[in-house]
Amino acid sequence: MPAPIEDYALLSNRRTVALVSRQGSIDWLCLPRYDSPSVFGALLGDEEHGCWSLHPVDRDADVTRQYDGDSFVLVTRWESDGGVAEVHDFMPLDGERADVVRRIVGISGTVSFETRLWLRFDYARGMPWVRQVPEPEGPALLAVVGPGAVVVRGAELTADAHSHRGILTAEAGTTIDLTMTWFPSHLAVPARVDVDVVCEATRTWWQEWAGRIDHTGPHHDKVVRSLLVLNALSHADTGGIVAAATTSLPEEFGGERNWDYRYVWLRDAAMTLEALIGHGFLGEAERWRGWLLRAVAGDPADVQIMYGIAGERDLPERTLTSLPGYAGSRPVRIGNGAVSQFQGDVIGEVLLALEAARAAGLEETSFSWPLQRALVERVVATIDRPDNGMWEIRGEPQKFTHSRAMMWAALDCGVRAVIESGLDGDGETWARWRDRLRAEIDEQGVHPTGGHFVQYYGSEQLDASLLLLPEVGFCAHDDPRMLATVDAIERDLMRDGLLLRYRTDTGVDGLAGDEHPFLACSFWLVEQYAATGRDADAAALMERLCALTNDVGLLSEEYDVDHRRHVGNTPQAFSHLALVRAADALAGRPEGTSRRR
Repeated sequence: MPAPIEDYALLSNRRTVALVSRQGSIDWLCLPRYDSPSVFGALLGDEEHGCWSLHPVDRDADVTRQYDGDSFVLVTRWESDGGVAEVHDFMPLDGERADVVRRIVGISGTVSFETRLWLRFDYARGMPWVRQVPEPEGPALLAVVGPGAVVVRGAELTADAHSHRGILTAEAGTTIDLTMTWFPSHLAVPARVDVDVVCEATRTWWQEWAGRIDHTGPHHDKVVRSLLVLNALSHADTGGIVAAATTSLPEEFGGERNWDYRYVWLRDAAMTLEALIGHGFLGEAERWRGWLLRAVAGDPADVQIMYGIAGERDLPERTLTSLPGYAGSRPVRIGNGAVSQFQGDVIGEVLLALEAARAAGLEETSFSWPLQRALVERVVATIDRPDNGMWEIRGEPQKFTHSRAMMWAALDCGVRAVIESGLDGDGETWARWRDRLRAEIDEQGVHPTGGHFVQYYGSEQLDASLLLLPEVGFCAHDDPRMLATVDAIERDLMRDGLLLRYRTDTGVDGLAGDEHPFLACSFWLVEQYAATGRDADAAALMERLCALTNDVGLLSEEYDVDHRRHVGNTPQAFSHLALVRAADALAGRPEGTSRRR
């Protein structure tokens, strides 16, 4: 069985990530990219599906862990009767290599460690050919299957029932370095990594990046860690920002709501970009804009709601039988069927992010504004089309109020770019469509007797996405309809003080089963409270939400209030960017009160 979701820490080289449990097992690692097939897949099964464990032989040893400052160098401290030792886990930030380093540091006494390696390539479908390779510097283990290979160094490992096992002894003042390096199997085995050099370089790079974060106010440490997570999910080469590090961690344990989030959703990436811009990282905006230009190049009618890390368009959803799923939650999916959906809000999110970049000083190019202009025209062309909404409903498309408001925001961005920034475009026509859409939402998106916004036209249901309407300037936070919406959401979508996205039993959802409170939604409620003078409510809810981060500051997608567990893919960019915005709202920063000032 894998560990509880909240027991995992993140390592990142900004091209892929590894998840390490509190007990020292790397249970998830895809190489060489976030969306590559797994080498370690125990997160979605057990040790037989691939993992790398490293822990004291004394299984009663006490364990604590933390990151080394504002970095992704994970320090796990083990205290046993025989002594104290630490394991320093990290992934060097070297674009020419893909390494995992596990350094054992003896602190006092003597601690014996057991390491065990189960290598299972291609989502546990590929058992590698493994052999010992003599090297002058010490033992090495080479594993090859198909196009990929890894070399493991630093310990003498012996075969043991389709795994490899070794015992290492750490004494006070000594270090033992274990490394694993991935490489294309047709190439020569890479040279050993200099652990001293790459450890210092990795720690320094992350800490210097964090040192540039522009933030003062409450929950500073949580904001810094969240921004670091967003950077850890940003591909260093392409600029693509993935939604999460994992696939198929369930929204309901044992249920079917298991999705692959290792891709670039335009919505999630755009909102991540705004969080980074708001804290001093304009360069990241320029890189992502370049990614966007490449990804959506061509006919605006072909714009997708999501892409691969380098802008790939073909992301078919498939079911794996080689992995049994986290806690038996099936199916395990790779790819995502939402790629073919129409989600009316997405272009609005993109244009808002690019407007924020322009306001922060990023100059338009001969390509960047024509792309945005074409996206505005795409909104006009689809203005009467029902959609699947931001939650990727798998039932029948509807005219979701949030989506319609985001289409309004997209048109408003276009009008403002023409009027305020002097860019070329048919601002008058866009303004007419924008005003028509506002009148439509005012008439059809508000409950006739309750006076609150509704999930979709003709519905009596609620949706936490409605909390975003003031954030894009559609209405004021204290608009009577918005205050009525908050009251209704608190009554209907609150579960033990945290918000559901919507009711899954209304029929529009399209899937069996239920889900848990979605963390980003509760952070949005913090913003709404802060903007309407409910300061005590905002502070109390924020304190509770921040307390849900695990011991190293990470958040998943949802939270099971009954069993006090993280649920869904982790770490989730949406949760962390929402934390940043909520903290800004509490601090009174413009970024945290409205995306339209």
